[in-house]
Amino acid sequence: MTDAHDRAPDHAHHGYITDKEKYLARLKRIEGQARGVHRMVDEEKYCIDILTQISALTSALEAVAVGLLEDHLRHCVVDAARLGGPEADEKITEATQAIARLVR
Repeated sequence: MTDAHDRAPDHAHHGYITDKEKYLARLKRIEGQARGVHRMVDEEKYCIDILTQISALTSALEAVAVGLLEDHLRHCVVDAARLGGPEADEKITEATQAIARLVR
């Protein structure tokens, strides 16, 4: 299976690129949260406190995923739909599969 970036190496076509710094900042905070959870486990903190932090980490990751999905729909899918043809069908299928993975 090929990744989306393998099919479209020209990053100028990715919608999120305009918000790249925002995504990178969010991901840096998420990395810090993950390190914090690791530290809590290492220090044998109370399980419920760890679970609370894991819930916050999960929510943060989901927010990034939803943002990327929205950008993908607004840019890649809309552009492909305007052009029509097999690429439009492929982008819609790709987005549907991404949504399915997020809701599992």
